[in-house]
Amino acid sequence: MFDQLSDRLQGVLSDVRSRGKLSDDDVNKALREVRLALLEADVNFKVVKDFTASLRERLAGEEVSEALNPGQTVIKAVNDELTELMGGAGRDIVFAPSGPTVILMAGLQGSGKTTATAKLGKLLKKQNKNVALVAADLQRPAAVEQLQKLGAQAKVDVYSQPGETDAVRVADWARQQAVKDNRDVLIVDTAGRLHVDQDLMDELGRVRKVTKPHDVLLVVDAMTGQDAVNVAESFAETADFDGVVMTKLDGDARGGAALSVRAVTGKPIIYASTGEKLDEIERFHPDRMAGRILGMGDVMSLIEKTQDEFDEDQAADLERKIRKQQFTLEDFLQQMKQVRRMGPLGNLMKMMPGMGKAMRGMGQVDERELDRIEAIILSMTPFERAHPTEINGSRRKRIATGSGTTVQAVNRLVKQFGQMNKLMKQLSEGKMPDAQQLMRGMR
Repeated sequence: MFDQLSDRLQGVLSDVRSRGKLSDDDVNKALREVRLALLEADVNFKVVKDFTASLRERLAGEEVSEALNPGQTVIKAVNDELTELMGGAGRDIVFAPSGPTVILMAGLQGSGKTTATAKLGKLLKKQNKNVALVAADLQRPAAVEQLQKLGAQAKVDVYSQPGETDAVRVADWARQQAVKDNRDVLIVDTAGRLHVDQDLMDELGRVRKVTKPHDVLLVVDAMTGQDAVNVAESFAETADFDGVVMTKLDGDARGGAALSVRAVTGKPIIYASTGEKLDEIERFHPDRMAGRILGMGDVMSLIEKTQDEFDEDQAADLERKIRKQQFTLEDFLQQMKQVRRMGPLGNLMKMMPGMGKAMRGMGQVDERELDRIEAIILSMTPFERAHPTEINGSRRKRIATGSGTTVQAVNRLVKQFGQMNKLMKQLSEGKMPDAQQLMRGMR
């Protein structure tokens, strides 16, 4: 979503970084470019005005001109301002010390509210919470069935009352049931409308009264740009909510909603949906997102994702194999499967400092190519996976036929694996290849 904004800001800051000393004109030019970049990203005009004024104030006086590295000083200031714009330190759900923590999901139809409810349920279940969802959206046809289906996929229980037409009664019953079942978390999916209206607010108020939620989360669609901000502002005026769940943050919108909503409503983004799969939702960290936008990567999120998939024994075994150059295509297949469970590979690469720009220079990682690689390896015998250099012509032809690919594709994989092994050997010896080398080793 932020690729265009990221390119513009990184271009501006790269020019600033290349100058040994910055004049007032240099700073003013950089500020103009930053303002234009934000406006092109569909950031609210008033937010842009306040942002650049605050940044100008931060860069005023002798701070930049007398800094040892003025370029880095400007970059730090932009990073700090972006972080503050999106909510500063960020915020998490605070769980009740006893009884279920009730989370009420609100939003308009089409914002992805029901899917976000299931995603949040799965995320909190991974945190060892006993979670249940409530199908209290009785306005949209098939909303109850949709949540039941998503709940089954997420392996999270769904409370519903077939035939009931009153959402308040469903919500009240579900809260009592959650207490009896000793649930840690109860997430209530409420009805949406095509626009903010009094009926929507009245029903939301009644459901809120019987469920006594600890947090009300407003679900907004990042793809709708400033309309998402307008919706959030309308909700803020008529119904108090505590935070935002931003959906479709992986889309190709310009990112203005994510950058504007906190400043306009005063409410932070707490969670962000980063893909279509149920596990593609994450805590929103303003400081980490600012780092991604400015090309600094997001190492902390990458580490957290890695820790979810890899245990210490696996990591130690992998390190030993790499160090002794015993890493095989079988090992590679297993690692690739685990990495792909962490999300789209392109998103993971962007979390590595410097890799976002390198990827734009090399092209996006094609997930379909990874499917082909997996098919090729699965068509090999155990001996071939352990000794890829000994795969002769007839074997390569058989593997290509079995995987539905070509001999050229098999040749390319064997060559790529050899290059990757060389890179891993460098890493094990303490030599750090640059981002371009890493990308060539993956291609």
